[in-house]
Amino acid sequence: MPDPTEVRTVACVGAGVIGGGWAAHFLARGYQVRAWDPGDGAEGRLARIVEGAWPALTELGLADGASPDNLTVLPSLAEAVDGAGFVQESAPEDLAVKRSLLADIDAVTPPGVVIASSTSGYGMTEMQTEAATPGRLVVGHPFNPPYLIPLVEVVGGERTERWAVDWASAFYRHLGKSVITMDRELPGFIANRLQEALWREALHMVANGEATVEQIDTAITDGPGLRWPVHGPCLTFHLAGGEGGMAHMLDHFGPSLKAPWTRLDAPELTERLRDDMVSGCESASDGRPIAELVAERDRAIIAVQRAVAASRSAHDE
Repeated sequence: MPDPTEVRTVACVGAGVIGGGWAAHFLARGYQVRAWDPGDGAEGRLARIVEGAWPALTELGLADGASPDNLTVLPSLAEAVDGAGFVQESAPEDLAVKRSLLADIDAVTPPGVVIASSTSGYGMTEMQTEAATPGRLVVGHPFNPPYLIPLVEVVGGERTERWAVDWASAFYRHLGKSVITMDRELPGFIANRLQEALWREALHMVANGEATVEQIDTAITDGPGLRWPVHGPCLTFHLAGGEGGMAHMLDHFGPSLKAPWTRLDAPELTERLRDDMVSGCESASDGRPIAELVAERDRAIIAVQRAVAASRSAHDE
């Protein structure tokens, strides 16, 4: 088992949006990255993701020796994990695929090396069923894009050994990540459950003709979203209570929790709702390509992170 701070080579299994984002982050931190993805065009897709992320990563500051040239795409899984001190799996969200792939990764990865899954909803208990040594398998759930958003939620399964959870948490922190080490498995983890509640209500409003895609997005970006980089929903409502804080807020607004404002059951994804969401996004993006929207998002995230960091630094002084 390598020391988390001494790992120099990582393996990325899966080269989609999340896997590519992880690869970009590892490269920016100065690691050698060995990647494998069986999909057609995976190598070119991965190169485009890294290329698109690199300006933002350069703006943030690169580690010594960081370079896209440190990325190697290998023809087989066994070659990709050979010599790696950590493995990040980012395959499609399909339980059968996850089970089989994690077992395959486990079979060819050197002993003592932690294997983490980027799953966004499955628990490790249900994914590690086919692995020969499930004790080293953990969930390392990132938020998109992994190269910019610091959050990683780490949790093991019933057959995961505690050392693997602690090791993965320490490794991600060494990478500069903000780590939540969860005490127990929870479907969807913490952040996704919160995000999903908001997403379901947005879909209901579009399905019922109550709001447009653009109105919903503006309601967040120009409303509560401006508060969340500083305080999460709990402290935000704590402030809503004024000098009485959360106690006053709950005593005063508690009855409204029973008001039928939100609908947590997901709406039926009809063809009409799908078309309305697609056309709404096309209208809201004003014809701009995905790459341009990604670059805009990355610049803004960096600016927000720097502004929040400067505010906290001034408070500390």
